[in-house]
Amino acid sequence: MNNEDSDLHQLLRQLHEELGSAESIDEESRHLLGLIVKDVGALSTAQGSVAGHVPALKRLAVQFESEHPSLAAVARQIADLLAKAGI
Repeated sequence: MNNEDSDLHQLLRQLHEELGSAESIDEESRHLLGLIVKDVGALSTAQGSVAGHVPALKRLAVQFESEHPSLAAVARQIADLLAKAGI
């Protein structure tokens, strides 16, 4: 496992924890984040399905900025990591 994979898995764990502790996230956003976590977690086998989630992660980060800043920060970090990896 290279550093990018390790960083990605750490960020996914952090996103999952933040998502679990956030109480005021609407069901649609929670579902979308769950799908993103699942798809990005499968990055090593399904890069094509992950690429479409980067814009969604960025939109969700903006949406969560005021009420869930730590969740927004993790979503941005994942999107940036995926962008740096060329996904």
